[in-house]
Amino acid sequence: MTQETQIYVQPPAPRLTARPGYELLAAILDEALAQAQDGKGRERHAGPGEAFHDQQIVQLGEWMGGSTAFAIGQACKKALESTRLSDDRAVGELLGAIDYIAAAVIVIRRRPGAAGGALEARR
Repeated sequence: MTQETQIYVQPPAPRLTARPGYELLAAILDEALAQAQDGKGRERHAGPGEAFHDQQIVQLGEWMGGSTAFAIGQACKKALESTRLSDDRAVGELLGAIDYIAAAVIVIRRRPGAAGGALEARR
């Protein structure tokens, strides 16, 4: 079954420059982005040329009626797993959790009538 998609994309805001005292947060968020687009996330979840917002990490929430339960559950699982791992592996799991939380934000913003502008409206 084919789902027709109309895209109403809000232009992305320019990347923020971290204010003094927020440089470490910006660096960690960049690491989560790198993991999603170049590392473990891309290897495991993306099809060739598939955008993050079109991957199953987001689609599962949409298939569940706009629920964030899957993405939040995965983020929680990764966070809990990180407590039993070496530091390097724990950081990797926590960066993956950040990516799942980003997927939940996308699901919320795609809901009909979502505040903050719909990223994409599906019919």
